[in-house]
Amino acid sequence: MTQHLAHWDEAPARHYGLGPMGAMWQDLGRASGSVNVGARHLQVDAGKQSTPVHVHDAEEEIFYILGGGGFSWQGGAAVPLQAGDCLVHAAGAAPHTLVGGDAGLDALVFGTRVPVETCRLPRAGVAWLGPSWMELDPGEQPWQREATAGVPNTSQPAERGGLVLNVQDVAGQQLDRGDCERVMRDLAGERSRLSGLRHMAVTAGKLAFPPHVHTGEEELFVVLAGGGELELWDCRAPGSAPERAPLRPGSVVCRPAGSGVAHALRGGEDGMTYLAYGERNPLSISYYPRSNKISLRGAGVIGRIVPLDYWDGEE
Repeated sequence: MTQHLAHWDEAPARHYGLGPMGAMWQDLGRASGSVNVGARHLQVDAGKQSTPVHVHDAEEEIFYILGGGGFSWQGGAAVPLQAGDCLVHAAGAAPHTLVGGDAGLDALVFGTRVPVETCRLPRAGVAWLGPSWMELDPGEQPWQREATAGVPNTSQPAERGGLVLNVQDVAGQQLDRGDCERVMRDLAGERSRLSGLRHMAVTAGKLAFPPHVHTGEEELFVVLAGGGELELWDCRAPGSAPERAPLRPGSVVCRPAGSGVAHALRGGEDGMTYLAYGERNPLSISYYPRSNKISLRGAGVIGRIVPLDYWDGEE
């Protein structure tokens, strides 16, 4: 079975810098083999912005701050950031970018992938259209235009309000049932529409959720602390033992939709803390191989099916 497992220490890193922009980027989604969603690790230079000020018209982005400090510049408001913060940029929301503080800013960026969308850079006067760009005003290449605008003003920090939530401010949902025991915090909540981000703290030796596979949703997991194991269950081989792979801080796991392989994450001897990012698709069906159950999320129904051979009743 394909594990779709990577580690950010081994993912290629590239520094992008031009004028007021400067950051080191790692494509964790590509490293782990993701298809419909993505994740990137970025380290913004001190006093620099991560990207041109931009707004996606179709993609949704969720950021989680790992360390350092700085600002989320959103439509003219500079919101202070610290470790554990989560911010959501819905499609079509305010123009935004990140600005690194005195020690820089370390963050994870999760997002949906739309093959062709318009991404507007209002200060640069252009809009990305897939791999190319469209002129809103004649002039230079988008990043060069952004460079002339300088770093967004962060001298007067704005109130955090509901724009940014820290993990400590989100109520934990405790589960202790069967071989599952964890505390889950929904970091994005109703601020996001297309995807979600959860902070999971799993007890030593326990699972976060029973093994399952989604037919229409892709998930990405990034381990923050502790360690444990990834368990993969072949749905086409009932009763078989799971395949296991070790996890440690920085491990990145992708579980593509419709793989026929169920997954579960188990905490190690010190437990495990990780982020779980995934799509929100009401048409997706979840299958649980240990109990032979299916969950129809859009209908709010869970039932049990009778497995049959493909040719059963056809001959």
